[in-house]
Amino acid sequence: MDTDYRTYELSLNEKAKFITVGYICFFIIGYIFYKSLLISAIAGLLIISLKKKYRGYKAEKRRGYLLMQFKDLLYSLSASVSTGKSMAEGLKEGLDGLRLIYDEHTPLVTELESITKGIFENRGSEAELMSDFAARSGCQDIESFVDVYLSIRETGGDMEKVISKTADILTDKISIEKEIKAIISQKQVEAKIITAMPLVILAGLNITSSGYIDPLYETLAGRIIMTVSLAGIMFAYNLTGKITDIKV
Repeated sequence: MDTDYRTYELSLNEKAKFITVGYICFFIIGYIFYKSLLISAIAGLLIISLKKKYRGYKAEKRRGYLLMQFKDLLYSLSASVSTGKSMAEGLKEGLDGLRLIYDEHTPLVTELESITKGIFENRGSEAELMSDFAARSGCQDIESFVDVYLSIRETGGDMEKVISKTADILTDKISIEKEIKAIISQKQVEAKIITAMPLVILAGLNITSSGYIDPLYETLAGRIIMTVSLAGIMFAYNLTGKITDIKV
């Protein structure tokens, strides 16, 4: 079955791991703020509401991995086309090269195996196979490359020159995007650390000076303060997430 990289279906193992780890984290947070097993147990169930967001994260991560492999493929395609070989032959050579770098079951290796098999063994349409992969990839750079190739193929332009130039442009673009994402990821980690500091401080006070903060757990005013504080932390976490969620 062809993989749609725009979405992601969690395996049973991934679901179990996500729910288990998430439940424990939410349980601990609930206990830090309320010191109530009942409230902590209920808080742990909130992880279920984040499953869709986690699936989106996994899908984006897989697309990033696919794009990284595609960048390596572009080098091989550019070299193959410049020697006068067809795109189909270039894809086959690219597959052989990727097998030396990546595992047999990585996304692009699997896709190229299917495409080359469809072209050379099943006599399938090269244009349809590549267009189908580009549409499923969910990656604009892959779609752009396939669109350029198919346009040149239809109009009869200078295949060698255009493909090589397009490959160079997309390779540079992907490299720049990778650098930008690395900077963004660093800032996202810093934002998460800052957001987590109140939790660490509160947990430390519970361990070292529990009597000092007992009023926060034993009085109505204390419960309200803790609830407002928790809401503030959650708001800050979501806000920093939106600020650092920069699309490149």
